[in-house]
Amino acid sequence: MGISTIPFPAFGYISLVLIELQEDTASIRAKHQSFELKNLQNMNFENIIIHHENQIGQITINRPSKLNALNQATIQELHSAFKALNEDANVRVIILTGEGEKAFVAGADISEFAHFSVEQGTELAASGHANLFDFIENLSTPVIACVNGFALGGGLELAMACHIRIASDNAKMGLPEVSLGVIPGYGGTQRLPQLVGKGRAMEMIMTASMIDAQTALNYGLINHVVPQVELLDFAKNIAYKISKNSPKAIATAIESINANFKDGTNGFEVEIQNFGKCFGTNDFKEGTTAFLEKRKANFSN
Repeated sequence: MGISTIPFPAFGYISLVLIELQEDTASIRAKHQSFELKNLQNMNFENIIIHHENQIGQITINRPSKLNALNQATIQELHSAFKALNEDANVRVIILTGEGEKAFVAGADISEFAHFSVEQGTELAASGHANLFDFIENLSTPVIACVNGFALGGGLELAMACHIRIASDNAKMGLPEVSLGVIPGYGGTQRLPQLVGKGRAMEMIMTASMIDAQTALNYGLINHVVPQVELLDFAKNIAYKISKNSPKAIATAIESINANFKDGTNGFEVEIQNFGKCFGTNDFKEGTTAFLEKRKANFSN
């Protein structure tokens, strides 16, 4: 599903080029990115809904009759949406949630892989990591998961791939894969112990048990618990606070934090190098100048 090429009628394209010749590079980039987001919103997604307002992009998984279960088509649509929003300079934070009040994502669509071979199962996990779960974790735009109900199996793995997790007070979370004779395959065996510790991860995975939102908060699996009616507004408030800070510095912070969890990578060294790189950015110049001039920084897109 292509998202980088934006078709224009021949005469419209020529007009756009003529206009661009009179604009600076930043304006051209903003124009193209605006067209890209508009094009994304007009795409015929079957399983997700896209919304963009005040520098915040929102992706809603829209399969309520299936409790928003992840099938391969949904994973591909999510990849396309995240890629486009991440490349749009007018989007500084992305919120991910599920349609309805029952589920964020109640697992993967088991009917798709119940008869897979070993090779097909391996490819299923590998492609899922590359196209969505690792992709989100390493995105330069912060992603906030709004867990509005069940987040089971692939749903919890999806939430754990996001940078911040907020749950409604009716949320239930778990990795029940061993009850199906399989293990979590979208990062669950790795990200869960990183967040809650090895012992708790072992218990959650081996018992296939669900935990409630308050327990998840106590474990450190989520950042906040709020009433369901307040969930999106609470997430938008955090997103708004993030959006006021330097996009370059935030992207660099995400890269540096993630480095600590990569095999063979010295996270401290990555931090040192990235700290130095910040000194060469316009955001650093604006931030320090604004501080010295006792005004609020105005970071550009």
